[in-house]
Amino acid sequence: MRKRILFFTFLIIAQSFFAQENPTAYKSGEWLRFDMSYSGFLKAGTAVLQLKEKNLNNKKVLHAVGTGKTTGVISWFFKVEDKYESYFGIDKVQPYLFKRKIDEGGHKKNRHITFNHKKNTAYVQDFLKQKDTLISVKSPQDMISTFYFLRSHNTENMKKGEEIKLDMFFDNKSYPFKLRFLGHETVKTKFGKVKTQKFRPLVQAGRVFKEKESVTIWISADDNKIPIKMRASLAVGSLRADLDAYKGLANPFEIVVD
Repeated sequence: MRKRILFFTFLIIAQSFFAQENPTAYKSGEWLRFDMSYSGFLKAGTAVLQLKEKNLNNKKVLHAVGTGKTTGVISWFFKVEDKYESYFGIDKVQPYLFKRKIDEGGHKKNRHITFNHKKNTAYVQDFLKQKDTLISVKSPQDMISTFYFLRSHNTENMKKGEEIKLDMFFDNKSYPFKLRFLGHETVKTKFGKVKTQKFRPLVQAGRVFKEKESVTIWISADDNKIPIKMRASLAVGSLRADLDAYKGLANPFEIVVD
């Protein structure tokens, strides 16, 4: 496995798919856990994403925390301990502060990004390199806030082949993604059969992923718009993530009754 393979790569790309007009697609207290497997049989790790209301600089915000780690045999030779945090607005999803602290097989990063939407800037603090940078950026979303921002949009009437375009601020630059709708599919899960919307992002090839269109993501077609399953072909093998547990959803989790 490559050193930069981690669950949140797929999760962040998936974020651009979660969309509908209902503003209650998520709420404080939402908690999601995913199991990861390598090449379909080897347990690779777990990832958790949770959301709580907090105060930031005397302002009420939502605080999303994403954590991921390798487990089992994989962790013997490739240890991952990642933590991502985003503080963003409740009424309007704008990120104010993003924190990223990762250790992926010895590849480490510890950065804070403070967004100033009035001045269109991102103040990047790199604690490992002891370097601060001020970058011009317009209407940014960070890796985690993107997930919640796009869940408030509508994908219900998307046609097969239609694409969503998104810019996401990552490290010290905005990156564009194109997300293609592949249609609807009912998938089997540990909870039962779930109706989903299926998407494929157009991602950068040559670093981690096998090819430009190697990631596929299935999103629940109910009012929650949560990821049910993710699959990616890697340069060596493949990586899969499945929803393992959830609580605190804003809406009923719909299961297909035969």
